[in-house]
Parts: sequence; C-alpha cells; structure tokens
Amino acid sequence: MKPLQGLTVLDFSQFLSGPSASLRLADLGADVIKVERPDGGDLCRRLYISNLELDGDSTLFHSINRNKMSFSANLKDPEDLARVERLIRSADVMIQNFRPGVMEKLGLHYEAVKAINPRIVYGEITGYGKTGPWKDKPGQDLLVQSLSGLAWLSGDREQGPVPMGLAVADMFAGAHLVQGILACLVRRGITGEGGLVEVSLMESLLDFQFEVLTTHLNDGGQEPQRSGINSAHAYLAAPYGIYKTSDGYLAIAMMPVTRIGELLGCEPLTAYTDPKSWFTHRDEIKGLLAEHLTARTTDYWLGILEPADIWCADVLTWSRLLKHEAFRSLSMTQEVTRLGGSRLQTTRCPIRVDGQLLLSSVGSPKIGEHNDEILRKIEQAI
Repeated sequence: MKPLQGLTVLDFSQFLSGPSASLRLADLGADVIKVERPDGGDLCRRLYISNLELDGDSTLFHSINRNKMSFSANLKDPEDLARVERLIRSADVMIQNFRPGVMEKLGLHYEAVKAINPRIVYGEITGYGKTGPWKDKPGQDLLVQSLSGLAWLSGDREQGPVPMGLAVADMFAGAHLVQGILACLVRRGITGEGGLVEVSLMESLLDFQFEVLTTHLNDGGQEPQRSGINSAHAYLAAPYGIYKTSDGYLAIAMMPVTRIGELLGCEPLTAYTDPKSWFTHRDEIKGLLAEHLTARTTDYWLGILEPADIWCADVLTWSRLLKHEAFRSLSMTQEVTRLGGSRLQTTRCPIRVDGQLLLSSVGSPKIGEHNDEILRKIEQAI
C-alpha cells in the first residue's frame, strides 16, 4: 500500500508547477483528479519543448500528468460548478496555480472552499506572492529566474547572465507545495483541521539560493564573482569546475590545489601552498590546470585521481548515461500507457518507500476521460 492511498487530490493547476506537485502526490498513492476546461484542457497539452507529440498532446504534458484522472468542467457554468463543489466536499487536497484574484472570481478561493469542506488542505502557487508590486507579473520560469538573481551564478564571468536550462522555479515550487501539503495532512490527522499552503516561484528560487544569498547578506553586499574560466560556482575556489580533456570533459570539485598538482604532474600548481590563494588566484590556477588536462584523455586522468580519493567525475551525455550500468541499476525509467494504447517511456518517482519503487503504468488522461467514473462515485457516496 502506498503512503497516500485513499486520499483524493483535486488539481486545478496548469503548466508545470502545480502539476508537478500533484504528480508527486499521485506517485505516493493519492487519487489525483485534474479539473480541466472542456475546450482544450490544461494549456500544457499544447506546450511543446520539442517537436514530439503523442496522441494529440505534447510529451511534456504526458510526462508531468501521468497517473492522473481528468474531469472536464466549465467553471463559469453553474451546473459544472455545482458538480465541482460536490467533488470538493469529498476531497482531501485541492491545488491551483492561477494568478491572484482568478479563483476569487470563480468562488473557489480558500475561504469559499473551506466553507464547503473544512478538512481540505488547499495548496496554491503564485509567481511572486499575492501582495507587492510584482503580484500581477506572469509567473513564467525564465522571468522568475531573471528577477531572482539566479542567472548571475552560472556561466563564466564574460558571458553575462546565464539561466539554468530547466524550469527550476516551477519544479522547486511544486516540491515545496508538496512539503507543505504533507505537513498539513499530518496536522489534520492530529487536530482534524485542514489548512492553506501558499508558495510562490520567486520565494522558491530565493530559498534555492539560500547558501550564497546568506553569504551576500553577511559579506557587505558584494555581488557574486564568477570565474572567468570553467566557472561552476561563483563562490568556490579553484579547482572547482569542468575541464576539457583530449577526448571529453572532466569535473573536479573542492580539492587542495597542491595535491591536484602533485597527482597530475602539473608542477606550477604545487606553488599555491596558501589556501587563500585558491580564491584570490582562482582564474590563474584554473587556467594552468585547464591547459594541462588537454594533454590526456578523461579516463587517463580519472585513473589517477579516483584511486587517490579526489572528488572528480566524467561529464556524461544522456546517451552515454543511459547505457551506463550505474544508471541501469537505478531502474529510473518506466513505460506508461494511455487509453487507446499510446505508450511513453518516462522517468519514475525518485522516492522509495520500505525498499519499494513507486511505479505506475497509467499514462496521462484525455480531457474529461474520467467524468462518468468520477460522477458515479459521487452518486454512490451520497
């Protein structure tokens, strides 16, 4: 039995942040019902990150909405809204990620929902919170990354701001929402009361930067200083970074520069005996190391560094990673199947419970696929 089996989640959210939260709840055993518009459904169905499409929907939609049911409803139609309110009466969790004010207009904001079901845990995600001058800005991942300062932490100094190549604001906000929802469910088990869980993309990215932002708050407000060569962390000393070899790349983490020099036969590095110099002469040291490492293959250097317990790694492409025994041993992929037989290879939930993988072969739903089934269950419960 999965931990959340028996719980019902109503997911009104779209795109990535909210659906990523409900995906994790579904992985943990909850019955997740996507409440979608009849005319097009979740906008993520048409949000493409490549030219790939499966059975009329984007692969992005399939990957983030597997193992869910779909209930189509026009929330502006009184009859459909009444059906949704009946769903709310029997739900344990409700999730939405609309801009501030939208759910108030529909009469489905927290106070209204709480009046229908006092035990419900209501989770909402906004872009920048519900107050302040940014509250009505579009909560889009790249925009939030740009406003949060995150883009000044990646890349080399001369590159200008570099965003992360993933929707990190969405994913972290979704994860934070799950944490808050689970905490409220635990409280409900003790006190019987539901609750409101609020997160924003901006606050999630600020929390994501807690280590370096704390440094900034306590070092007199100095801006991050990225390395000019092979930068991998604006606040870490040499040799931290990724280096080109004769046939690939080599990642080296926080290690004594002199020890690296001795092991690799790079004599100029042995002169930097003062650890402070690894910060003050960071680019100089990394330049020497970068030039030295191009002489041999990645495997050659790994053969020297790994036996000496130096923190280093090959830099794999996805094609090489997927062929590696270490990846295969994790059983990190699964196949899901949609109504009609469409199949998709995707990732699984990364959590194990009692030593068991949390797997499900159920693919993403079609719009309104489960309306009859859900309404029948409501009628039987009355």
